[in-house]
Amino acid sequence: MNDKEKTKSPRFYYKGNQLKQLRAFCAVAKSGKMTDAAEQLFLSQPAISLQIRALERELDTVLFERHGPRINMTREGQELYEMARPLVEGLDTLNGRFNRQIRGDLDSGEVVIAAGESTIIYLLPPLVAQFRESFPNIHVQLRNVTGRDGLAMIRDDEVDFAIGSMLDVPSDISYQPVYSFEPALIMAEGHDLADRNSIRIEDIAPYGLILPPRRLTTWRMVDRVFQQHQVPFKVTLEVGGWEVIKRYVELDFGVSIVTGICLRDDDKLVAKNMSAYFPKRSYGVVMRRGKYLSPQARAFLDVSEEANMPDSPWRIGHSDR
Repeated sequence: MNDKEKTKSPRFYYKGNQLKQLRAFCAVAKSGKMTDAAEQLFLSQPAISLQIRALERELDTVLFERHGPRINMTREGQELYEMARPLVEGLDTLNGRFNRQIRGDLDSGEVVIAAGESTIIYLLPPLVAQFRESFPNIHVQLRNVTGRDGLAMIRDDEVDFAIGSMLDVPSDISYQPVYSFEPALIMAEGHDLADRNSIRIEDIAPYGLILPPRRLTTWRMVDRVFQQHQVPFKVTLEVGGWEVIKRYVELDFGVSIVTGICLRDDDKLVAKNMSAYFPKRSYGVVMRRGKYLSPQARAFLDVSEEANMPDSPWRIGHSDR
């Protein structure tokens, strides 16, 4: 063997073990520590370090910046993690997925869904009912979360997916709208604006608004629209939950801009369509890009796309995919 062949042989060896290297890399990237990754993979810390160094040499880049016991991913490391994570997870779960696919077993298992309060109250009940009718032996677990908590659960694979509404979608998240709802101005019966056929955004300004907390999407959306039209507005009350907001509107504490998903025939209030000013609100499936979905999770999504939702004048129906 000549010198040229000797220099090539280590690279051939590393390529043959790149899956192990990528698995070690993903474990370190997720945990942030070599020791935790080694424990997870039942390897020694030196073995993990060697695999990471081999991968860095193979790719001719630096994947981690080392600061004592903790290490941080470089920009190149973050890009590789987004690419490698679905591949490693897919291979690690290959046997189980293959067996489930062959058996077509939907008589057991569970599906874990993250959702906000409004989605759980207004959108999910008919979907869960139809799913349970078709798959009575699959356990459905709903996690009541806020937007940020839901994204954290999705990224950490604590849930199969989330169902909700998104305005700004991060690059590592996939959002597929399914239903859309009209925006509405709601007010107490007998309110000064109740008998008007059309309402301009300037007409709302003199009245106090009851809105969800500022950290939530609805508050930011309302603020953005008023600023775009250069119309001042005032908030008299910040409170969470559409049902609570509707109750205070019924008591004439103020008016509110809501999504049609929360409106019911027995509400004791007046609702006016405000789609001329405020955007329609879509609700759909939120998941991590490259996420493998179990047959149980896929079955729930199939039911949600085919479900016959209760008729509502505020629901537009399936949005364009």
